[in-house]
Amino acid sequence: MPLAPVALAVGAALLGAVLGWWPLAAWADRNIRRDAAERMPLRALRAWSAGTTAVLFGALAWRFGLDPVLPALLALAAAGVALSIVDLTEQRLPNAMVFPTLLVVAVLLVPASALTGEWLRLAWAAAGSAGMFLFYFVLALISPKAMGMGDVKFALPLGLVLGWFGWLMWLAGLMGAFLVGGVVAIMALALRRVTLRGSVPFGPSMVAGAVLAIVAFGA
Repeated sequence: MPLAPVALAVGAALLGAVLGWWPLAAWADRNIRRDAAERMPLRALRAWSAGTTAVLFGALAWRFGLDPVLPALLALAAAGVALSIVDLTEQRLPNAMVFPTLLVVAVLLVPASALTGEWLRLAWAAAGSAGMFLFYFVLALISPKAMGMGDVKFALPLGLVLGWFGWLMWLAGLMGAFLVGGVVAIMALALRRVTLRGSVPFGPSMVAGAVLAIVAFGA
């Protein structure tokens, strides 16, 4: 087995652990309301953030190597971890986190397209972002208790990255989110963490579905 991909994946995982332990955990903690009922202790929050970010960074680096799109993918994964912490704590995806994520990812996709010479991917990315936003917005109108506006806005950066890879990836990431969300909901019901009338934060499932699709089918 070549050592270069292993070294890159390990290095990315270590970077993810460091970022997750300090800046990402602090970013998430700063955006959680002080009166949140199920506020996670900071040390536990840091451990969860560091471990999850390390796994995502390692998997993405292993899959894509030094591909120009890797920085955008790592940025999305890092922000997704922080947003998931907030969502799991108080079922909220703050605008103060979602929109900076959209801006950073959009900026990072420009050099990725320039270095690959595939400028058309930016058009696909914009279409993917708008399409996913519209899809979640319609769901929120149909069932506001099941889909919040935070999820709708978070669809913008997720759709941007998935769309950059093409409509098949976009569709895989969208379906992956609902597949993961369905499994999580069944487990939560089985463990009696929620009732049939309750709701489960969907942000983490959106992140998981997108990352799984990108790692499994990204090219």
